[in-house]
Amino acid sequence: MRGQQRLVIGVDSSTQATKAVVVDIDTGRIRGQGRAPHTVTGSDGARESDPQAWWAALGEAVAAGLKDAAADPAAVAGIAVAGQQHGLVVLDAAGRPLRPALLWNDTRSAPQAAALTDALGGPAAWLARTGSEPVA
Repeated sequence: MRGQQRLVIGVDSSTQATKAVVVDIDTGRIRGQGRAPHTVTGSDGARESDPQAWWAALGEAVAAGLKDAAADPAAVAGIAVAGQQHGLVVLDAAGRPLRPALLWNDTRSAPQAAALTDALGGPAAWLARTGSEPVA
């Protein structure tokens, strides 16, 4: 339809926050932005965050981006999402989180990761077998 606004939303869910950028498909112009922080807890190497809060942050960031763009949600043609890596979210049989997520920068498992890597032949062997190397 000519004249009708067409938008896409890019979302980045990082350790610290969820960010959303609303972009005009036809011009590539950024129309609006939104952000919602995540709470990270822990000490002595522990870094955890509530996965349920990530869902809430997603809604808040997208809503803020659409409001900033003064955009109708019906104009959104697509959404792209990027998320943090190396986190651990433990789920029950119904797909609900059982506990706070362990984040990539939680170092409590560093000794176990190193021992496992060594037991399986070292970093190069692990990388050749799996395509990645364990981190703490």
